[in-house]
Amino acid sequence: MGDFDNKEREEVFSKKVRAGKRTYFFDVKATRSNDYYVTITESKKRFEDGQFIKHKIFLYKEDFEKFAEGLQDVVEYIKSNQEVIEKRYEPNQDEGYENNGELVQKDNYSF
Repeated sequence: MGDFDNKEREEVFSKKVRAGKRTYFFDVKATRSNDYYVTITESKKRFEDGQFIKHKIFLYKEDFEKFAEGLQDVVEYIKSNQEVIEKRYEPNQDEGYENNGELVQKDNYSF
């Protein structure tokens, strides 16, 4: 057992997707036996202290098909039962807005 056991697995491929306040990372990694798997990470900046909060799931190749089917089913359900409006994220010039008399800092994106 070497240093490799104490580090994250080797990253083979990565795709970064920015979506407003969140960024998603789709990373292909390899196990010691060179089997690929996917990690999906959601990263969002916490307003209070500027720290990034991350949530990660691991998706193994034996689950790809079932995962994709489930995701497709819920996406189709939403498209069929609720209007989906494609959002475009653009820099916003406003600094903030009032919420119950309190100034709240806005993010740099609006849609």
